[in-house]
Amino acid sequence: MLVQKGENAVKAKEKILYSLLGIIAFSTFGMLIWILSYIFIKGIGNVDLIGLMPAIITTIYMVVIGLVIAVPIGMGTAIYLNEYAKPSKFVKGIRFSTECLAAVPSILFGLFGMMFFVTQLKLGYSILAGGLTVALMILPTVVKTTEEALKTVPLSYREGSLALGASKFSTIMKVVLPSAVPGILAGIVFSTGRIIGETAAIYLTAGMVFRVPGNVMESGRTLSVHLYMLAKEGISLEQAYGTAIVLLMVVLGLNLLTYVIGRKMKNGK
Repeated sequence: MLVQKGENAVKAKEKILYSLLGIIAFSTFGMLIWILSYIFIKGIGNVDLIGLMPAIITTIYMVVIGLVIAVPIGMGTAIYLNEYAKPSKFVKGIRFSTECLAAVPSILFGLFGMMFFVTQLKLGYSILAGGLTVALMILPTVVKTTEEALKTVPLSYREGSLALGASKFSTIMKVVLPSAVPGILAGIVFSTGRIIGETAAIYLTAGMVFRVPGNVMESGRTLSVHLYMLAKEGISLEQAYGTAIVLLMVVLGLNLLTYVIGRKMKNGK
């Protein structure tokens, strides 16, 4: 009898816990839907893709430059740390430095980019200076997410490949990395979103000239900076909401593109 009462009490507690978790999950999803719905209702009548084309192009430039620089370096660092490096103070120092960089506020990256890329390297307020700055900003994220993704690949995969005569490099490239694609892809998607949503670092390095850039040495205004200008200066809150919708569309489009590329890489097509 006492055992049955104990089991009933445990089941009751589990039901309460499951209910609380369900409420939390539903609240989180509901909050997301509420925010998106509010933005769409406010801005759907003010979407102007043609008028925002300079900001869209500048945003895509910034994402491409940032990822092209940060992803190879970040993945290479993660592969070294997880596959080649032996435990040592040097390796611990790299990991500690990476974690510290990930915690640095974006405004500090912006100040560094302005002092080093814009002033010292004489790149001026340009898309290239902004791209280099955001590449440094997302580099710790790429390193950390890639390393964690590599850790999820079972050791038996590596041992089986090596036992068949494959070299360590071939094992990493043909066995480990394809198996870790989902985790690596998640890091890239997160990094893409951070670049698109960044304002302070880009404002201080790429400038805010609203025009279609002829090349990466020209200044430009991304969608997030344009949204900031519209909202802060009180120019037009309606246009700000319209810009927010376009910003969400660009984020979704780039994330879907990244997902498709990652799936093709994983399937070897």
